[in-house]
This record gives sequence, structure tokens and C-alpha cells, in this order.
Amino acid sequence: MNTFLCLVLSIILAVFLFFKKKYSYWKDRGVKYVEPSFPMGNFPFVRAHFKDFIANLYKYKENSPLLGAYIVTKPVVIAVSLDFIQKVLVSDFSSFHERGMYANEADDPLSAHMFSLDGERWKSIRTKLSPTFTSGKMKHMFPIVVEVADRFNDTLASIVKVETQLDMKDLLGRFTTDVIGTCAFGIECNSLENPESMFRHYGRKVFDDPHLSPFMQMLVIQYPKLGQKLHIKVLSPDVAEFFLDSVGKTIEYRKKNNVCRNDFMDLLIQLKNGSDLENENAKQSEKLSLEEVAAQAFLFFAAGFETSSTTMMYCLYELALNSDIQERGRQEINEVLLKYNGQLTYEAIKEMSYVDQIISEALRKYPPAVFVMRKAVHNYNIPNTKSIIEKGTEIFIPVYCIHHDPEIYPEPEIFDPERFSPEQVNNRHSMSFLSFGDGPRNCIGLRFGRMQSRIGLITLLKNYRFTPGPKTMIPIIFDPEKAVLTPQGKMFLQVETI
Repeated sequence: MNTFLCLVLSIILAVFLFFKKKYSYWKDRGVKYVEPSFPMGNFPFVRAHFKDFIANLYKYKENSPLLGAYIVTKPVVIAVSLDFIQKVLVSDFSSFHERGMYANEADDPLSAHMFSLDGERWKSIRTKLSPTFTSGKMKHMFPIVVEVADRFNDTLASIVKVETQLDMKDLLGRFTTDVIGTCAFGIECNSLENPESMFRHYGRKVFDDPHLSPFMQMLVIQYPKLGQKLHIKVLSPDVAEFFLDSVGKTIEYRKKNNVCRNDFMDLLIQLKNGSDLENENAKQSEKLSLEEVAAQAFLFFAAGFETSSTTMMYCLYELALNSDIQERGRQEINEVLLKYNGQLTYEAIKEMSYVDQIISEALRKYPPAVFVMRKAVHNYNIPNTKSIIEKGTEIFIPVYCIHHDPEIYPEPEIFDPERFSPEQVNNRHSMSFLSFGDGPRNCIGLRFGRMQSRIGLITLLKNYRFTPGPKTMIPIIFDPEKAVLTPQGKMFLQVETI
């Protein structure tokens, strides 16, 4: 019995000394930090949204460019000064160009997409894909998105005849699924007509039924090499098989039938064949494999349909609560369309500045990604201090907290598109709006995302009026299980045909 007690006490002492040593990391380096708690560090022990974890740290931001914190025992940096954030994302990007995301190309090839890759692999694919999202390419895809928006309008018109209190979260998800399915795969998904279409089913499964729990997601991000050794997959096998099969069949069909649609898949096929998207006369570049093409197509699908649909949903939610803003947006749409004979053209949406301000304000108040993450690729001296961020340390940039900081955006819970008038934007720090990130590793698809959201919102405001209904969630409760900032459950609004 004495031997057993000694063994137990020795284990307890060893655990205590281990955590005591780990939790002295920031103190030993003279960095301001938030006191951790055993055994989760600063991470909440009870279930909470990740934005709440960072918000509990951000409140200690005074007089420091960053804060030290702990996820379990791993030291991480919370960047809180906009000047320091600019260094991380832009001016000192070469020191922080990695994201530190988990990818397992051997067991889970679709996880090795541009968002999760680092180093030369990321740089190579980013360079190849950058010409895909130029203004010229957006003009080619514009008619495809408008065509889907017209079908969306037809579908909604028939639904409103039967019922007027609608789940806009689901309807907008079906709209963006059809847009991305068409542009990324050249496939008519028909999610608007058939909510149980295959693309909608697997798109929902990626976000609503993730293969890994939030704890496992954090585990593989914090310990990626362990995850790879354990052959942990980000995607469930049926999801991976569906997207790989869809890409393979699309490429085979287009090659066999000589199909050219000027969409995202056409551009990926060119890269698969070794073509240069910027210079047709250039010598062949390194070809992308089928798995690499499928991974980028999957990223475009997963990132494009969910973020754009939730952004439009939040726009409609706020417009339903603020009828004056809704009417002003609708007035601008009608005035501009009158100049273009009622036709929604690429040039017309460029003139709808207030609609764009509405979208920007929704992205401020409800940023899809509540944080941006970077990783130090070598030791980095913190400006104006003697302290160092060591190689491999993760830096969390608290997007949601910045967007809700009253020192940056007075009365941040009020929805006010005037915050994004040219005058107010010019008076703010360039890092005060980070819904698409910033610097060389910003969101590559931001032009497409904005275009898709504009077309969808314009189509809806032109034809329908939105108001709160008995089942409208006020205030919004966010789902703590979702990586993207999304409401828990459905988003009902009252919809009336104009």
C-alpha cells in the first residue's frame, strides 16, 4: 500500500511539475500573458465557440502588441495590436507565411488544398491559381452566376405563393451550392429544385456533420505529425470519394466532348495540362495531378458555398431588422438597373456601392472566420522589445474581436453600412477589416465571393421584402460546433413578393 501511495504521489508531482514548467513559458520570456488554468490552459473547459475563447483573452490587450496564451500546454500568440497584425500579415509576411493547418495528403488527398498547404507547395499552387480570380475571369463567370440567380428567383417565387416564413439559411445554401457546383464542376446540381441533390447532401455533410469533432480538429492542428502517423482523415471517406469521382468524371467528359465553359474547372484543367493561365505562349509549367485539381475544386466548393450563403443570410437578417437600410439598398438597385434597361450586368453591380457597403458591414459584424492563423517560420524579434516569438509558434489574429472593438467601430453591435463609406474606410487602420484576411495569403476567392453575394442579394432585394417573423431568432445564438460563424438551427424570415 505504501509503495502504491508513493507511486501515485510521484505521478501527481510529475504532472504538477510538467504543467508548472509548461505554464512558465511566457513568463520566462518576459511576454505579457493571460494566466492559464490546469489542464486546458486558456482554452475553455466547457463547450464554447472559438470566438469566445479569443474574446476572453482579447480584453487584456492594453499596451501590448500581443498576448501570450496556452491551448492546453502549447504556447500561442494572440496578436492584438493592428500595427503588429500588419507586420504578421503583410510587411513581415516572410516570417509568418505558414498557416499551420493540418493536411494528410497520403491518406486524405483532398485535405492537401491551398488553404492548408505551406511552404513551396502553397506558393506554387497559389501562383498557378492567382490568375483564376482576376477581374477578367470574373466577367467570364458572371453570366453563369446570374443564370443561377434567375433560377433562384423562380424557385423562391413559387415557394412564397405557398408559404411566407422561410428558412433563408437553407435556401441560400442551395443557391450557392448550385453556383459553385456549376462554376467549379460544370455540373447542374439542381439543389434549388431538389434540396436533397448529391452536391447539397455532401456540401451539408462537410459543415453540418464533420468527420472530426472540434476537439480532434484542434488536436490535429496542434499536433499535425501525430495526426499523420495515426492516419487521421479530415474528410469522411464517402465525401472524399464523391468529390474525387465528380472531378474525374467532369475532366473526362470535357476532354471527350471538347467542352469549354470559361469556368473554374476549365482553368484547373488547363493547369492539369501544364498550361500557363497568364501567358498562353509560355512554356509548359509543372502539371497538377488529378488529386491536386480535386483538392482545389473541393476547397473552392467548401469555402465558396458556405461563406457566401451565410454572408447573404446575415445581410437579409439585418435588413429585416432595419427596414430603412433595406429600402435604401432596394432604391439603389432599382435606380442603377433603370440605367441598364433592367439588365443585371457586371458594370451595373459595380455601381451599386451601398449594396456593397451592406455586404461589408455584414462581414464585419459576422465574419465567417472568427480568427486568422499564422505560424512563425523562424525566430522573430518582437518590435521594440527584447522578446522573441520562437519558430513554430502559432499566431492567432482575432478577427471577430477586432470587428467588435468599440475603439475601432463605435457601438459595434449596431448594423450600419455607413461604416464602409469611402471616407470612414480611409480614416481607419488598414487591418481593421479582416474578413478576407490580408497580405499575400489573403482569401484568393474574395472577388468571386463578393460577386456571388452581390448578385444573390441584388436579385432578392429587387423582388422581395424581408421582415422578422414569429420564428425569427432574435438575438442570434451561434453554433459552437461550427468552424464558420453560423446560427444554431434555422434562420426564418418573413418573405413578401414585391
